[in-house]
Amino acid sequence: MIEFHPRRTVEQVEEGAELAPKFDDDGLILCITTDTSSGEVLMLGWMDAEALRLTLATGEAHYFSRARQTLWRKGATSGLVQRVIEARIDDDQDAIWLRVEVAGNGASCHVGYRSCFYRAVPIGPEAGGALVFAETTRVFDPVAVYGDAPNPTRL
Repeated sequence: MIEFHPRRTVEQVEEGAELAPKFDDDGLILCITTDTSSGEVLMLGWMDAEALRLTLATGEAHYFSRARQTLWRKGATSGLVQRVIEARIDDDQDAIWLRVEVAGNGASCHVGYRSCFYRAVPIGPEAGGALVFAETTRVFDPVAVYGDAPNPTRL
């Protein structure tokens, strides 16, 4: 089992070679996931210690669902498994960055788009206006993949 080092000093955490992740009060660490080829941000998720250990051990992205309060492997239902090419941790070890290849059609969003960041937010004089769809075509039909059961992450 992968063990994490205790956090002892700022120098150890910021300049050392020991993995000593800082989980928040809920036992979670933020994870940004990008496409290894394009660099596109696919999703933002959360990991608990088990999800991080499984991700590092298996090379497949695992996350912790705050809405469902459960561990999940990306692609377990949809087949859109995220194979980790590289994992990085930020300077104070409180955020993870995964560079991944996505199986199947390359989508990572449960709504059916390639990226969870499929809408642009107006900035400047247009701020407060309508969101602009940066992706206009879904890669897959979420009802066909997940069924029509209510999604606990919504509302």
